[in-house]
Amino acid sequence: MRFSLDIDANHHFIKGYGPGWINVNERDIRRSVIVTPERLVTDWPPQTFADLEETHFALIAQLEPEMVLLGTGDRQRFPRPHLIQALLARGVGVEAMDTAAACRTYNIIMMEGRRVAAALLMMAD
Repeated sequence: MRFSLDIDANHHFIKGYGPGWINVNERDIRRSVIVTPERLVTDWPPQTFADLEETHFALIAQLEPEMVLLGTGDRQRFPRPHLIQALLARGVGVEAMDTAAACRTYNIIMMEGRRVAAALLMMAD
């Protein structure tokens, strides 16, 4: 699906997505990624839901979001609470949803001016 909105070019906006890819500001990405309004982390290590570890969420916590949208691939899955403890301890909200829903939700929350991070898994497992 492609989006077409006029947005601030200084922020990362998810312009399109499909199975195994997203497009952020005209850049196609085909691996797991963290997107915030100000940063794009294209070397986020986990590639599948089964790969997720506590250290992956600690990396997200360092970005200081107020909310994290975890895109879990082609279907919604929920991480074990100990995995997201680094975020919860800082009072960061975590919402798990399929990656397509996380892309749509990220854009809405980002345009509200909130400190959101979308941690998006691209591969199914």
